[in-house]
Amino acid sequence: MTPQSQAPTVKRPTGERLTTALQTLAHRHGDSTQKITVTELCRLADVSRNSLYRYHRTNLNALHKLQHRRVTLAESTLRKSDEQRRVENVALRVRISKLAALVDHYYTAYQETITLLHRREGELAALHRRLKVQPALVKS
Repeated sequence: MTPQSQAPTVKRPTGERLTTALQTLAHRHGDSTQKITVTELCRLADVSRNSLYRYHRTNLNALHKLQHRRVTLAESTLRKSDEQRRVENVALRVRISKLAALVDHYYTAYQETITLLHRREGELAALHRRLKVQPALVKS
């Protein structure tokens, strides 16, 4: 066969190819956690990224909607556990600050008690010196 006898391949319009590729990708990925990418769409539709961004905003918006469609159960569980951890972290930070305040309070009370004990021991020693008390023997 000569090159002239071959029938030229006719490409469908770009918008139609993008729509078909988008439907194919949506069907292929289904509910999987994998995200559909612009690169994958452009490769499947045989369209350049520039063309997609410049002339086919509706297809690009449809891709974004597809990428952000309903969250799978696994992703939902992960997001809930992440949010729960954030809430727990906030609660733990509050508790840590309260515990730190308590530690400061008790440490200050400990220091005051030690100071008071030293002062009382000094006063007691001074009283013993003034009285000059000798130990007494108790007869039984």
